[in-house]
Amino acid sequence: MTDYHEPPQELSSETRDLVRALNSLREEIEAIDWYQQRVDVSDNESLRSVLAHNRDEEIEHACMTLEWLRRNMDGWDEHLRQILFSEEEITDLEPEKEGGSEEATIVFSGSRDLGIGKI
Repeated sequence: MTDYHEPPQELSSETRDLVRALNSLREEIEAIDWYQQRVDVSDNESLRSVLAHNRDEEIEHACMTLEWLRRNMDGWDEHLRQILFSEEEITDLEPEKEGGSEEATIVFSGSRDLGIGKI
């Protein structure tokens, strides 16, 4: 994500801002990973405390960027509302179907009819 895949001058300023946010989110998550690994292996309790504090700051930064994306990029709000803070199994939170109406959901009842009509 660090490079543009299209000529930057051809992209809207909104898309360039989205790229900045997505890159920043990736960088914050990488920093969280680095700090967590260092916390895990350090034998010095004082250093562990500083590193854990730094990790938690990076988590805050990632959350702030995620919130900016939710407010500014199509799709984020819908998916975050569907998935975050739920109690169900994470993999059960995905809709039954992709890209169709509720009526398009196919339930296999044991017959050979897929319920999609004549093709």
